[in-house]
Amino acid sequence: MIGGSSAAAELAALAPWPNPAPPIASDERAARIERARALMAEAGADALLIGAGASLLYFAGISWGASERLVAMLLPRRGTPVLICPAFEQGSLEAELAIETDLRLWEEDESPAELVAAALRETGARRLAVDPALAFFQAERIRRAAPSADLVDAAPIVDGCRALKSGAELALMRQAKAMTLEVQRRAARILRPGIRASEVRRFIDEAHRALGAAGSSFCIVQFGRSTAFPHGLPGDDRLAEGDMVLIDTGCAVQGYNSDITRSYVFGEADAEQRQIWDVEQAAQQAAFDAVRPGVPCEAIDAAARAVLERAGLGPGYRLPGLPHRTGHGIGLSIHEAPYLVRGDRTPLAPGMCFSNEPMIVVPDRFGIRLEDHFHVTEEGAAWFTRPSPSIDDPFGDPA
Repeated sequence: MIGGSSAAAELAALAPWPNPAPPIASDERAARIERARALMAEAGADALLIGAGASLLYFAGISWGASERLVAMLLPRRGTPVLICPAFEQGSLEAELAIETDLRLWEEDESPAELVAAALRETGARRLAVDPALAFFQAERIRRAAPSADLVDAAPIVDGCRALKSGAELALMRQAKAMTLEVQRRAARILRPGIRASEVRRFIDEAHRALGAAGSSFCIVQFGRSTAFPHGLPGDDRLAEGDMVLIDTGCAVQGYNSDITRSYVFGEADAEQRQIWDVEQAAQQAAFDAVRPGVPCEAIDAAARAVLERAGLGPGYRLPGLPHRTGHGIGLSIHEAPYLVRGDRTPLAPGMCFSNEPMIVVPDRFGIRLEDHFHVTEEGAAWFTRPSPSIDDPFGDPA
């Protein structure tokens, strides 16, 4: 149903998620450490440095954002991981720490890079694989502090671990996505002529929190012409009859993300909106159907674009058509490797998780993006949540 309700009524009907997925267990974190060490050996790395951010959460359970102060884990090929952090943050970090570490503290007038260098000397590590998300200035300080160390990109190690999700990770993602789809369904119900996009964004954030999501929601709300720009325009759209509605939002559960987009018309869709919506749905389905273990990521993007080209759209990134990649990996980061885009030849493997969103843009008129997520199985792909059935029934039966 689109319209006919209110934010107050929809929020009153929400309660914390009834069957929350369990958090990541300690034995799984230990297995991640061993997987990283195996990949380090393949890469010829003696140690791995992980900075604050999603990868530190993945390996150590610490949900700490990166800043100018170095918080990092040094993982040697053998022995106890070393956690380097500001002394005054010790209590906060230890409250979240989920693995055993050798804690090395630094005061505000000391150099954390020297602590990294000392740990490298102690372990005899000469080749250091550095988290690709670590700030350049942090890596340069470590390079100067440890001039005999060879710093290399840790992306093959980090991505080699994080790209393959376990059953526990899939369960957390499944919950996050189910919560967001429920919020999407209820957001459609509060629409009315004249409503501002900012009011819908506020509702979506409050609804996610009511269901138990952590922190603020990621949210894009676009009406009418604004939908022709993948991430919108400045300003605060006001909804009118006949407008295309595009809502792209997500939340996090235990750090694992959802990111679902729905596009539909407020009022009666015209012939062009219906035709483009149907092509979008077919392209999304073609991408899903192309998934098989061993198939390169870029083949999924190609499958979606082939549908668009048969409909006279594109080719390539030309408009009207698809101006961006078909999808992205997702997990502890909303966007993470690998990607469903031409040039990414990473073979698909069971446990990989992706968005599927081959958006169609009709320049200066409207855009349609249907975004749902799947995970790769031994047989092909499996949806986390049900895709949108039709432009007139964008959510279908809640069951």
